[in-house]
Amino acid sequence: MLTKRIIPCLDVKDNRVVKGVNFLNLRDAGDPVELGKRYSDTGADELVFLDITATIRSRKTIVDLVEKVAENVFIPFTVGGGIQTVEHFDTLLRSGAEKVSVNTAAVNNPSLLSQAAERFGNQCVVLAIDARRSTKNPGRWQVCVKAGTEPTDIDVVQWAIEAEKLGAGEILLTSMDADGTQAGYDNQLNKAVTEAVNIPVIASGGAGNLDHLYDAIVDGGADAVLMASITHFGNYTINEMKEHLKKRGIPVNL
Repeated sequence: MLTKRIIPCLDVKDNRVVKGVNFLNLRDAGDPVELGKRYSDTGADELVFLDITATIRSRKTIVDLVEKVAENVFIPFTVGGGIQTVEHFDTLLRSGAEKVSVNTAAVNNPSLLSQAAERFGNQCVVLAIDARRSTKNPGRWQVCVKAGTEPTDIDVVQWAIEAEKLGAGEILLTSMDADGTQAGYDNQLNKAVTEAVNIPVIASGGAGNLDHLYDAIVDGGADAVLMASITHFGNYTINEMKEHLKKRGIPVNL
């Protein structure tokens, strides 16, 4: 088994880190620069920064804030939110990001994935999928765009397969149903996607305790686990997460 990654997520709105439940009822979680530095200093493997209102407000990601965060972290750093073009990729990578995450823009223009992969390499291209259980097709999930506010008729698993072919190097898979509930990841969703693609999948949405991280890796097949609530509000440290996984036989970087 390859080493598994622990990745805190900074959902940013109005220059503050926020966290809600099912993408709603957001509450303040702190300063993104301070939080990013704390996670970098305490053993996180990577960091994800998502400007969650950029697409809704039709603007670019907050580049100056990205630069400040990048100056204070010394781990791989993924940025998403409001990216529309290959030029946006270029700006963010030059601002300090190592990877760029796209959701809505890739759904609207799938060739963006291949254009970005060709120019910057697959390793820089992360496809973010906000997934919601389908009411029409039980056991399936639909892709949602614009920070989860707009459902589509696109099947999550099929979209993941297509995105890999187009050049995505990684998938950030968020269960909207589980997000912020701290009741555990949607491992049916995770498994459906991880079994369908050959690129790394980051499980996101629902972490509430240390065993949930283990379950996402073992039952869901995830290559990495993303979390927010349980780290932002002091439930667990990064070290506690890694020690727990190590004790249960999961290889991690200590």
